[in-house]
Amino acid sequence: MTPTRTRTEESANLLTDNPALYEARFPDPDRLAGRWAEDCLRRHGAGPRVLDMGCGTGRDAAHLHSAGRTVTGADLSEAMLAHARAHHPGPVYVRADLHGFDLRDPGGDAFDAVVCLDSSLLYCHTNDQLDGFLASCRHALAPDGLLVAEMRNGAYFLGRTDLLDAPTVNAFTWQGTAYRSTTTLAVDRTAQLLRRTRVWTSDDGSPPVEQHSAWRLLLPQELRHLLATHGFEVLELHDGPGPRTEPVWREGDLPGHTTDADRLHVVARRTSSH
Repeated sequence: MTPTRTRTEESANLLTDNPALYEARFPDPDRLAGRWAEDCLRRHGAGPRVLDMGCGTGRDAAHLHSAGRTVTGADLSEAMLAHARAHHPGPVYVRADLHGFDLRDPGGDAFDAVVCLDSSLLYCHTNDQLDGFLASCRHALAPDGLLVAEMRNGAYFLGRTDLLDAPTVNAFTWQGTAYRSTTTLAVDRTAQLLRRTRVWTSDDGSPPVEQHSAWRLLLPQELRHLLATHGFEVLELHDGPGPRTEPVWREGDLPGHTTDADRLHVVARRTSSH
């Protein structure tokens, strides 16, 4: 999902503006995130109509479609949506803002599930934006519909600094060009945000690109309270295994019982009354 930008942040977002580069940097040939989401939906008996909110390049939406579901993928980035339509066909792709949306499936019905992966939910930086997202999800879902989300865990940063102590450097080659990214994370305690600065360089003579984004840091019990406030019953809330944990989720793995590690996974059901 395209990060929400504040007035102090740069507009350049190399990966969002170049979806093919995004997929080269973050390959997922086994569709691990999509398979994990499908497993959650199947275990809890979700119906076939799914909204993938913050669908990005469309890989997970297309996997859910291949599993037999009727999928709508929604994102704020027109570049991502164009790539999804061209390279991951099957779902219907629409532009929508996760801070507030009014969507139904192509037949005009409510969705049986909303899926929100890879910390997309955490681009809701303020309480009002979180309220807007959860209210929109409730409105989009049929009674007993599911919300399945996967994100960073704010609780991990209580007393831990291993992800903050030094920049992370990654390098890869795409279409003959060598790219290098240097990523620095910092906790903004006042805003309750994890701020990311990423500097991109390449060997093709292009000037460096500096990208700024941020995620809301949600604590597990805070998330549980927000969901209950918006009429959701939490069925699962745990730190793994999941598609981005170590070790990663594998077919047949059951959810854990702790919320201590650096990822958070939630499955919540829309209650019939609110």
